[in-house]
Order: sequence, then C-alpha cells, then structure tokens
Amino acid sequence: MRRGGPWQARRAFLLAAAGSAALPALAQVDVGRASVARNFVSADNIERAGTQQYGELMSQAKAKGALAPPGNAQLQRLRAIAQRIIPFAAQWNPRAAQWKWEVNLVGSKQINAFCMPGGKIAFFTGILDQLKLTDDEVAMVMGHEMAHALREHARARMAKNAGTGVALSITAQLLGLGQVGDMAARAGTQLISLQFSRSDESEADLVGLELAARAGYDPRAAVSLWTKMAAASKNQGGLSFLSTHPSGPDRIRTLQANVPKVERLYREAKR
Repeated sequence: MRRGGPWQARRAFLLAAAGSAALPALAQVDVGRASVARNFVSADNIERAGTQQYGELMSQAKAKGALAPPGNAQLQRLRAIAQRIIPFAAQWNPRAAQWKWEVNLVGSKQINAFCMPGGKIAFFTGILDQLKLTDDEVAMVMGHEMAHALREHARARMAKNAGTGVALSITAQLLGLGQVGDMAARAGTQLISLQFSRSDESEADLVGLELAARAGYDPRAAVSLWTKMAAASKNQGGLSFLSTHPSGPDRIRTLQANVPKVERLYREAKR
C-alpha cells in the first residue's frame, strides 16, 4: 500500500486515555468521510431538537409507567455498557465530548432502540427480552445507534430531505434567515421516524462494530445479533426495528468481513 497518505484510506484519530497524553490511532474500519450534506443543517439545531423530542418521549413513557426506574437491573446493565463505549465516541465526532449522554429503558414489546442526536439513547424492553441479547450483542446495537448520531446521519438526512434543488436557500436559512425555526421544529417530530439510507446503515454497522470492540465487546456478536434479527423478522412477519434497519445476507457478510479488522482492538481491551 502506498505510504504517506493514511487520511485517504482511513480517518485518523486521537485515542484519548484518561489522565494520560493522547496517542494517535487509526480507525480499523473504512467508512470514508461524513456526508457533506450535513453542513446544510445546523448541528446545534438538530441536537436541540433531539434533546427536546427525547425528553418528551421519556416524559410520556414515565406518565404511562413504562419508564424504567434507576434501580432497574436491565437499565443498570444498559448504562454500564454505555459507560464503556462512550469514552471512544469523540474519536468519531469531537462534539460528542460535550454531549450530555443519557440512557433509558422503555417498557414496550417493540424490538427497537435508538440514539438521538446529542447522545440520547433509549432501548425498548422488547429488544432485550425477545431476542435474549447478550451484553456483547447489546453493545453492538448500542454502538450502531450511537454511530448514527456520531456520523450525523439525521443531520445529513434532514438536509437531503429538504431537496437538492433548494440547497442554496437552505444555506441562507440556516445562517439565521427564513424558515430555520420551522425546520428545527420539523426536525423534532421527524427524528424518531427518520429512515437512513443503505450506506448510512452500513456505516453505522462498521463504526458501531469498532466502538464496541474498543470497549471490550466481542465483535463476533454483531454477526449473531443480525442473525437473530433476521430470524425474528421471519418468525414475526416483520419488526419495527427492521423497518429502518433492514437485515439480510449482504449485511451479515459485510460484518463478517470486518470482524477481523477490529479483533485486535477487542483483545487489547480485554487485557
């Protein structure tokens, strides 16, 4: 391989270690640069919208008695897994270092999980109970959802959904003119149901795989997770999670091909 241009093949990172100097480390998965479309939408606006909608959803869940209390064992499990993954998030997006991360568990039979822009994570009990996820598999789901937020897929998708023909006017609006307030309001209602592209999903798979491996979770669990997802979808005639996260042999093959790239990170984290 030609030397001298690691940025052309992989994104370089600073691997932060608590209390010590940062050391350079290369990402082991190759996902290229984040979409430039995201620059047409303010990150602050999207993150505020995500925080607002997340708060509303959690308030609704609490009012219905569906929000897990702090002492809930499954919630504590989720938060423990998140605490191991979050330290590696800023390597993929420096803004993540300032995010006020939250993790909550909602009582629902739905097989679903998400991470809003700004680091707002929620799991539904259905995905834990019905798929009987191991900690490693939970970490793969969480890493995947965090990756969507870190790679700012919602921000890019909102810009693309506005239409390529009005890109220039969007730029002006997001500088403080026109309909920026309306756009932020629409973002708040659309984020939860936003459907990402196939390339977004592939990117989130790979970034999530590396995040989880760096945190000491077995990357092979990504394959077992999506195998479970595919089986559940077939048995139940479709899942809400798979309506926005389609499974299939191509997805599993891509993950299988990338597991060896992050196995060293996993082994080092387990030492």
